[in-house]
Amino acid sequence: MNVYDFDGTIYDGDSTLDFYLFCLAKKPYIIFRFPLFHALKYVITRRGKLEFKERFYRFLRAFDDIDRMVERFWDISFCKIKGWYLLQKKETDVVISASPEFLLAPACKRLGILSPIASRVDKKTGLYSGLNCHGEEKVRRFYEKLEGGKIDSFYSDSKSDAPLALLAQRAYMVKKDKITAFPIE
Repeated sequence: MNVYDFDGTIYDGDSTLDFYLFCLAKKPYIIFRFPLFHALKYVITRRGKLEFKERFYRFLRAFDDIDRMVERFWDISFCKIKGWYLLQKKETDVVISASPEFLLAPACKRLGILSPIASRVDKKTGLYSGLNCHGEEKVRRFYEKLEGGKIDSFYSDSKSDAPLALLAQRAYMVKKDKITAFPIE
């Protein structure tokens, strides 16, 4: 099977940020819920990422029907799925991402591929159940969902995905639409 990171890899940009901006356009007051202190703390110390993200996702509480918002978001943002991916996608493709599962599941459904392995974020409260699906956690979650799974090709835009790249027969680094060998150090 082929495994793909989502943001910056097969999606041109950061879907979580784009979704936030989409929601901000609908309800501008959610900007006052942005956790600036926690963002600065994370940027400066590189600690407290999960706490920052949970506080960031509090903006979700402003919406009664988040599923409808997500569908409307994908109605206008699905065009940001990269062309090179659309040309090679297969039904057995797996997306694994730190972005929220509730946000990526509709995109994967539209693509006709398996449900994503992604961060489990409660779409009503913004709270995580489990760890952020990042780095080594992606490997753990991959084997949790696909016990004994074998990765033929892996694609990512980030060196933080090296743990998954090491499991693949072939691994690729994606920068915009340029695809090169993944730099295993």
